Amino acid sequence: MQSSERSKPQQVLPAVSRLDDLPRVSSAASVGRSSLNRIASRSGALWVLLVGLAVGIVAGMCGDAPRVWGAASLTCWQEGEQETELDARRNSIEQRRLAVQQERERARLRRQEGTRESTDRMPEGVPPGLTHYKGREIAQTMHYLGAPWLTREEREVEEKCSLMLANCQVKSGMTVCDMGCGNGFYTFRLAEMVGPEGLVYAVDIQPEMLVLLREEMERRGVDNIVPIVGSVHHPRLPAGQIDAILLADVYHEFSHPEQMLAAMRQSLKPDGFAILLEFRAEDPRVPIKPLHKMSKEQILLEWPANGFKLRDQFDGLTWQHMMFFGRDEAFAAEKSVP
Repeated sequence: MQSSERSKPQQVLPAVSRLDDLPRVSSAASVGRSSLNRIASRSGALWVLLVGLAVGIVAGMCGDAPRVWGAASLTCWQEGEQETELDARRNSIEQRRLAVQQERERARLRRQEGTRESTDRMPEGVPPGLTHYKGREIAQTMHYLGAPWLTREEREVEEKCSLMLANCQVKSGMTVCDMGCGNGFYTFRLAEMVGPEGLVYAVDIQPEMLVLLREEMERRGVDNIVPIVGSVHHPRLPAGQIDAILLADVYHEFSHPEQMLAAMRQSLKPDGFAILLEFRAEDPRVPIKPLHKMSKEQILLEWPANGFKLRDQFDGLTWQHMMFFGRDEAFAAEKSVP
């Protein structure tokens, strides 16, 4: 009898020896915590509490419940909050990307329409081009065969282009226009300044210039530039959507200055502005033909008369005037654009 009674504790020992399996229980708790993290990021705080309770019960088998429950719940809650914030950021970025994509598609459709119309005859009601305007002789447009002059290496030294850009008030995210863009000397610099969320309309009346621009766009892989074939009386810009228009040594060649100024004014946002660059006629040391220069006096004779007001100017360039014009909301005699 004694031997049989002694054998009963020996039968219990194997059961007690299963406590050696506690590391596996702890491992299972770790797996549970890992699963809990994934569930928390998807299902929110309620799932954190419910599943965390289950993990706590399992971990309780090894006396680890408080630590596992607290650490797992806190970690899952924090990761859930971070995931929610990241989702909000992703949604915001995606919405901005879709908005830019839609704007580019609308611009593409407008560009196609503009290309067709720009090859038509002059619409009725638009007068023939002028040779003189307010006492100034209008210069001929530079031919596209002269495009290499626009990208000459010495241009930076002569005109301090980087200084101009640093003071042009163009910012990231803006919608801007390079009027008379040519082969894109300033267009690509503006595209960098406005960034992927901004847009640059590159307008020129010579399709050959835009061919050169497109080739460079493809070479560089730039996709925030919209080339537009304008006409001599209309730049074909969307109304009320432009933050800034850069006119670099091009306004003095407009054969229809009043129609162009009216169209540009309509394209600007209420707080939009035009950046006018013209070689200084007052300075005989500027080595440019007189026909391609303008004085401040002449500029102020023409622009305010067409609904613009001077809002700022920068006199630090070597050869050019740099003047900023905004819309004059008090201008009562705004003319309709054909």
